[in-house]
Amino acid sequence: MNQEQAYQFADEWISAFNAHDLTAILDHYADELKFYSPFIPQLKFNESGCITSKRDLERYFQLSLATYLNLHFTLHNVFVGIDTLAIYYTSVNDRLACEVFQLNEQGKAAIIYCHYAMTKSIPEKA
Repeated sequence: MNQEQAYQFADEWISAFNAHDLTAILDHYADELKFYSPFIPQLKFNESGCITSKRDLERYFQLSLATYLNLHFTLHNVFVGIDTLAIYYTSVNDRLACEVFQLNEQGKAAIIYCHYAMTKSIPEKA
């Protein structure tokens, strides 16, 4: 993966969420996946914080879009690894977020780790 491919994935992913287009969102994900997010238990979808089927991921995103009607993401940066990318963005309620995507051979996200800042700004060092 190169920087251009990573930015294309990120731009399309952000645009799909901002359009609240569930079909376009799900197009970024593999059929077999592991999706980890602290929002999964917060939204009472399950206690484990992990989703392992695309069908459940669809139900989770439906719940998320219904819960956060004004959902809008702002892209800040994209980081490239080996078959991975990390998207740094502003998420729901102006919370900073970083999601790490491991892609399969078809360029679909197969393992996803979602991370969210606990506060809206970086705490100052003592």
